[in-house]
Amino acid sequence: MTAEGFLEGRRLQLARGVLLQCIMGGYPPARFYGSDDGDLALVADPQQIHRLPWSQQPRALAICDADELAGGSSSLSTRGQLKAVMARYAARGLAPVVATELEFFVFAPNTDPTQPFQPPVGLDGRREDGHSAFSVSSNNGLRPFFNEVYACMAALGLPRDTFMHEMGVSQFEINLLHGDPLLLADQTFLFKHLLKEVALKHGLTVVCMAKPLAKTPGSSMHIHQSVVEIDGGKNAFSDAAGEPTAMFRHFIGGQQACMADFTALFAPNVNSYQRLCHPYASPNNACWSHDNRAAGLRIPASSPVARRVENRLPGADANPYLAIAASLAAGLYGIEHQLEPTPAIQGEFEVPDALSLPCTLHAALERLKRSQLARELFGNEFIEGYLASKTMELTSFLDEISPWERRVLAAQA
Repeated sequence: MTAEGFLEGRRLQLARGVLLQCIMGGYPPARFYGSDDGDLALVADPQQIHRLPWSQQPRALAICDADELAGGSSSLSTRGQLKAVMARYAARGLAPVVATELEFFVFAPNTDPTQPFQPPVGLDGRREDGHSAFSVSSNNGLRPFFNEVYACMAALGLPRDTFMHEMGVSQFEINLLHGDPLLLADQTFLFKHLLKEVALKHGLTVVCMAKPLAKTPGSSMHIHQSVVEIDGGKNAFSDAAGEPTAMFRHFIGGQQACMADFTALFAPNVNSYQRLCHPYASPNNACWSHDNRAAGLRIPASSPVARRVENRLPGADANPYLAIAASLAAGLYGIEHQLEPTPAIQGEFEVPDALSLPCTLHAALERLKRSQLARELFGNEFIEGYLASKTMELTSFLDEISPWERRVLAAQA
């Protein structure tokens, strides 16, 4: 809308169905969002109004809540779902704290989607060949791009902890500083938007698919989680002696109890499971372990004040609001029901059947469809609408025949 209209406080409205628009652009039947497809009010968060530093024409972006016209957050809003989970913690005198690690690839423009992505040609005139993981000089060829990324992050008030080259070809990772879950979800969303916009200015393509390249590590969005007491700010996962508390165990127990039901919320696309079926550093399990990256729930080595649980299941393609909401809701479910986790697993291990997770989008959606727990925590309207939208996307994928099928199966008798 115009700056004048925004500053006058003019209300911006949006059809409810837009919150269930699938990634191809279509919509599930109207019964999933109200047969009238009435409007929602978009209410800007005053803390999340940003001048866009990469835009030559002055523009601003406002992150909004989607509220019903009669009042209250829409149950279809993932930002609203996250705020509801945080309110449930607050009712117990607790506040969750999270941090996200986001991985992404920087590629040359890809005008033909039938062809694989390629790394860009750097300032040295060469394409990266995949030997630059954790190198201090690995992004020299992309320095102008990253310089503008850093400058835009500063302009948007996005504090960064560490930035590094990851294991994939032209793959990078940022760690955002820990803090309020809603703030971190907003920052993760803004950072992904920033990356893509700045990349276009530099003739590049940033891809946040979970698995854009075959035989290459995928991209995750690990979520680090702790819980503090509102009164005093003490980490509720550590006692006065620095030992793990019962709440720490219960939080892990809740994560384990919910991960299979919530897999479709953490891994929302067909491509998500390409990452998870090659499990090096992308564990598709609900095991937990102390500092073992093969476990879906990792407890990083830290001091007692920083004791936290890392959920390693979400991919870079996950909705940050929904993934954080689902992970925190799972932990709170364990706290509320005093669930005990399985024993920690160390070293090389076989995943018990009870801790394995769905390995395809179809299986994950079927698990979510049967989950009374998901409906209890997120509401029937949200779960039914999410299932309807994701089923449309899966059906669209299955309507196409892949090059592998033509190449390998056409010659079979």
